[in-house]
Amino acid sequence: MHHHAHHAPHDHAHDESMAEVLDLDAAMNRPYFESLLDRVAGQLEREPRTVVDIGAGTGTGTLALARRFPHAQLVALDRSASMLERLRKMAEHNGFGDRIRTVEADLDAGLPAVGAIDLAWAALSLHHIEDPDATLRQLAEAMAPGGTVVVTEMESQPRFLPDDIGIGTPGLEARCHEAAASRGRNRWPDWSDNLRRAGFGMVEMRRDELGADVDGTARRYAHAVLSRMRTGLDNAVSDEDLDALDRLVGDGPDSVLHRADLVVRGSRTVWIAQAIKEENR
Repeated sequence: MHHHAHHAPHDHAHDESMAEVLDLDAAMNRPYFESLLDRVAGQLEREPRTVVDIGAGTGTGTLALARRFPHAQLVALDRSASMLERLRKMAEHNGFGDRIRTVEADLDAGLPAVGAIDLAWAALSLHHIEDPDATLRQLAEAMAPGGTVVVTEMESQPRFLPDDIGIGTPGLEARCHEAAASRGRNRWPDWSDNLRRAGFGMVEMRRDELGADVDGTARRYAHAVLSRMRTGLDNAVSDEDLDALDRLVGDGPDSVLHRADLVVRGSRTVWIAQAIKEENR
């Protein structure tokens, strides 16, 4: 309901694997994001009329916004046609077809005109944009007076494993995260300065720790995340580590689908900012 990405337009297999991760993450962390929505709602000057979900992905966030703000019209932006098709079907299925509009858009080419925006939601999407400062400036210009923008990022990949998993050299997960980070994954600035430069006033920045009980959803989530990680680590970690990862994402006794030592730990950093009214600029 919150993790969206501004996706490449053509890789359907990538979209499908990302969609699985997004939907499982949403299912696992739903209580957290409902509390975040409540916190945001408490800081709004008025009930939002127009809500824009930037990089809407599979639409779990869009639907959560529709539930939380029942009088709002919502615009879901993404550059993946397959993600938006999935989102439209979910919206219809949940009775929001008349309130949610999808717009296929490459934000690097500019923010599409959607009217005055009361609430902009950018969950795990801003770091995918080539020139986020330009996007934020356009967003600030499109905001209704006093409108609010919420940005969330995943500070690091979620963690699922103890240091010693009984396969290979201890510290596998940490090494995999380091290798992924060295390839530029999951890096973004503190968006506070970017938001200020664009014309927003910071309301709040916070880092929240996330955890979840280990159930079937958590196991499928761990499997999906580690499977995606594995596809990007060829030649980045040792053959021993790749073999261990293969066993973790297989279906044997060492798989995360069956292990007794699985944990789920994650984090979100949240920025909440408000459009500065014209007379105060």
